[in-house]
Amino acid sequence: MSTRTFLVHGLVAGLLAGIAAFVVAYTVGEPQIDKAIALEEAAGAPASDGHDHTHASGEEAGHSHGDEAVVSRTTQSTLGLATGTLALGVVLGGFTGLLAAAGLGRLGGLRPAASTALVALLAALSFSVVPFLKYPATPPAVGSGETIDSRTAVYFGFLAVSVLGVLAAVAVARRAARQWTGVPGVLAGAATYVVVVAVAALAFPKIDELGDFPASILWDFRIASLLTLLAMWAVIGAALTALVDRTWRQHSAVQARKELAASL
Repeated sequence: MSTRTFLVHGLVAGLLAGIAAFVVAYTVGEPQIDKAIALEEAAGAPASDGHDHTHASGEEAGHSHGDEAVVSRTTQSTLGLATGTLALGVVLGGFTGLLAAAGLGRLGGLRPAASTALVALLAALSFSVVPFLKYPATPPAVGSGETIDSRTAVYFGFLAVSVLGVLAAVAVARRAARQWTGVPGVLAGAATYVVVVAVAALAFPKIDELGDFPASILWDFRIASLLTLLAMWAVIGAALTALVDRTWRQHSAVQARKELAASL
């Protein structure tokens, strides 16, 4: 099984994952964004002064009064969302496929399918889930525009630490496995990652710019965002593992037939 095989499988899995993420995001995420935009527009609406301040159509993304948005809200929530989730799914799927190829034979005696599933799980935790727990997604109308650069920087900084932490955990687990096989080696690696992430979570600054944004809408938005991430990674992991397992079984069957033919 070549690296190219893993990459192609990863791209296919990522495409399927992008479709799944779009369905989840459109179903449970977009309604929360609409609520947040409505609150932002209501907060920015000037007091009544006898003039007509009719808002732009709800299908428009712009928050100016009567000015047409460059991209309509309908396009953002359909074509734009689909393009984003598909592109992200393909990128994450291809990257996970490459990582699975690199990890093959380096994660103990795991078969290709089990090794791939483990790589996908570690990638999901380190790249998406754990960073989300520290810096969860926020809807429109939350956060100051003046701090967006700093908020983005600390998020990607923490993400980088999380990814490096899981790489360190794998290295520790492999080394520990040489001395203590089985559970102790796995626990050593897991403890390494937990310590690295815990220290980073304490060291990185907190971001609290919620203001008086309704807690219920914020909660629903973050749950929807997390469900979208989980859908993305669940499909990547399941599809990539299934494709790798099928290819490995086909390759094993061909090798077995060759060996049988050679022995006759």
